[in-house]
Amino acid sequence: MRDQLLEIACFNAQSALIAAANGAQRIELCSNKEADGLSPAFETCAELLPLLDIPVTIMIRPRAGNFCYTEAEFLQMQNTLQRFKLLPINGFVFGILNEDTSINIAQNAQLIEMAQPLPCTFHKAFDVCDNLETSLETLIQLGFKNVLTSGGAASALEGVPQLKQLNEHAQGKINILVGGSVRSNNLENLKELTGVNHFHSSAINNGSEICDAVEVQNLRKVLDN
Repeated sequence: MRDQLLEIACFNAQSALIAAANGAQRIELCSNKEADGLSPAFETCAELLPLLDIPVTIMIRPRAGNFCYTEAEFLQMQNTLQRFKLLPINGFVFGILNEDTSINIAQNAQLIEMAQPLPCTFHKAFDVCDNLETSLETLIQLGFKNVLTSGGAASALEGVPQLKQLNEHAQGKINILVGGSVRSNNLENLKELTGVNHFHSSAINNGSEICDAVEVQNLRKVLDN
């Protein structure tokens, strides 16, 4: 099978169970959909993991808003990561920027070091950066495994030209994980236009915080074709 991935962002245990049962290949576990994802509750994850048979990555994000954190917030991120690392998870998702929206090399490097040997994904803070190709190279040098991006645009479809360029730059060095209003009705176009095979979606179609089982199935079908 070719290298491909359908990751579903899940904001609660119910959504994670639905996603896993309907074709998701990885779950990004977080909380608070309105904030675009914050760190989940440790207890939720601990209870959920024995019920899942697919990889689970954990969002490390202490609050909504920008991605430039105080020393106290950064310490909170370190403590959260260390605690979740006690569980049989499969990686972490985070992203720290400087005030000028460049990537904070020192703080990201510290979290990557703490996470070892688990892989790390840089989340959509990436899309705030001014120069995406330069920022991508920084992530490669830091050792991130994946970067979640819509190509700096409001949605993945709008970011197609930049996503294609990023994917060409990334080959073999980092995985481009396309997110941003990815749904089964646009996934085929995104695949063809960007050349990417790794996709991220909440699979939510009704405004709730629960993914739609049929939408997960349909996403998987399109990806597999």
